[in-house]
Amino acid sequence: MAQTWTALAAFLLLLINLVQGPAYEMVSVEAGHEAVLSCPYVSKAPLLMVIWKIKCSTCCLLAYRSDHNETRKLNCSERMTWKYSPDSDPDLRIYPVSLGDEGNYTCEIVSSAGNFLFFSFLTVIVPPTVTLTFDKSTGAVCQASAGKPSADISWIPPHNASTTEIHHPNGTMTRVSWVNTTLSTVTCLVTHPATNQSLFLDLSYTSPRLAFFLLGGFACVAVVSGVTCLFFICRALRLHKLAHRSATPVATKNFRSTPSWAKTEAVKPPVLSEHIYQNYNSRTVYMNY
Repeated sequence: MAQTWTALAAFLLLLINLVQGPAYEMVSVEAGHEAVLSCPYVSKAPLLMVIWKIKCSTCCLLAYRSDHNETRKLNCSERMTWKYSPDSDPDLRIYPVSLGDEGNYTCEIVSSAGNFLFFSFLTVIVPPTVTLTFDKSTGAVCQASAGKPSADISWIPPHNASTTEIHHPNGTMTRVSWVNTTLSTVTCLVTHPATNQSLFLDLSYTSPRLAFFLLGGFACVAVVSGVTCLFFICRALRLHKLAHRSATPVATKNFRSTPSWAKTEAVKPPVLSEHIYQNYNSRTVYMNY
């Protein structure tokens, strides 16, 4: 009879564990922010030990023993610590979160009432870098680079866009979408769990008609400039010839020389001594007519 009750109790305990199962949570955090993974303890029995097993492939352990009031850290990053005091709140804090922190985390609590397991899965979100450019062969190109998960791209107004996706070794993805349109403007919408962006691009400067007008305008300017330059060059040459003619000396072979009797010496102005001006006063000058 005792064996029957023992077997029945073991079966009921197994059934309860199968129905309830261990606690499990999903946590999503943007890279560079803070992540907090819960390890709730609801039993009234005194807590003896807390062990965080972080990504078992790397064997990172964060442990606490209440009887020794001692904490241990093995192969864990300095960015991983207790959120508060482990004896009262053994939550795990990671700051800042990096892409390599993504994975499974296990918290095990040991008490006189038994062992309790709590599982968490951390997902790291990486916002993409968004650009909108124009390419002659493909048209308007919207690109969401190195995001996690991959971003969604749509166009306003709607177009039959071509899309491709590139997977990077670190788990991020780049999505590229392009449209070849005759509209003067397009808008690219990028949707992502970390960010929503709207980019606007003016395509009017890429229009063939506008390019034709610009080319024609440049040609007209070049023609007018050429004609103007030619006119001024001709004008300058003509003026140069005229100036050259006027500067030619006139022949003087028919002029008679001045006779010797007509030659006179140049009259030199008298030199006045300085004492003439010593008593000069503008107020004492009178003129009689």
